[in-house]
Amino acid sequence: MKPSLFAAFAAGAALTALLVVSLAATPLTEPATVAPAATQDADMQMPSAEEMAEMMAKMQKYTQPGEEHKALERFLGKWNTTTTIMMPGAPPASAGTTEFSWLIDGYFVISEGESTMMGQKVKSVSIHGYDKFKLSYVASMMSSMDTSLRSAEGDLTRDGKSLLLYGTLDEYLTGEHDKMVKYAWRFPSDDKMVLEVHDLPIGEENTKVVEVVFTRA
Repeated sequence: MKPSLFAAFAAGAALTALLVVSLAATPLTEPATVAPAATQDADMQMPSAEEMAEMMAKMQKYTQPGEEHKALERFLGKWNTTTTIMMPGAPPASAGTTEFSWLIDGYFVISEGESTMMGQKVKSVSIHGYDKFKLSYVASMMSSMDTSLRSAEGDLTRDGKSLLLYGTLDEYLTGEHDKMVKYAWRFPSDDKMVLEVHDLPIGEENTKVVEVVFTRA
């Protein structure tokens, strides 16, 4: 749906919601009696031109992609990956591939990856975007390693060289729920990215448990 059509649809939806709320708030003294037209007009007021203009301005501000979304373009393309588990006795680093593309042009990017973890083939999918109302980058991640859907949000560092996202995950092996996790994307160059996964309950130091290096294919 084009932004202009979406704006028109959303404006209509917002207006309909206002009408429904106004009608719901009108008391009915008798179930079978319809209020006179004069009473209805007094209780149900249409938004003024100024109010409609304010609503449309908010919609334009919070629903259209901006400069923050352009930063997502750095993900686009095909990448070779090397995944390392940063734990004693972990298996050797494993190779894989990932491709990032627009899921919704200008709004959200989606990644689809394949790799090997502990001898098993793993498929992974992630979606990244920027929520202009939250003023945060947002992400959802899933893989064939489990049945969970993980979410995180955060922001770029001031120098634009890192994207730091915070979220939670459940550890079914230990029985832990909603463990705090940090996903740190590092951007050393246009052709290289590094994703660090930090297990925050470990402490303040040496929290990195997984590292994925992306090299542009």
